[in-house]
Amino acid sequence: MKSVVLTIPSFAFIVATRAALGMGVGLLASTRVPADRRRRVGAALVALGAATTIPAVMQLIRGRRRFSIARRPAADRDPRLIGATRFARKGDDID
Repeated sequence: MKSVVLTIPSFAFIVATRAALGMGVGLLASTRVPADRRRRVGAALVALGAATTIPAVMQLIRGRRRFSIARRPAADRDPRLIGATRFARKGDDID
């Protein structure tokens, strides 16, 4: 399973674009709405969903990259230093 770190606005944008694309395809396939209105609204929603696919994919790629950077430690750990005493340095003796 791959993990992705997304902000709430990014996640909402991706969900909204997928929903618009799905609604457009659903409208184009339905028969309950008059044909002229259905074609116009359905085509507009499909176009909106398709046009926003590239920015949504870019946000997903950034989110995966952000997750891999967040998991990487900032510095290596040296097990020999665990429990070591830290001696006072210049400026530590603030009274």
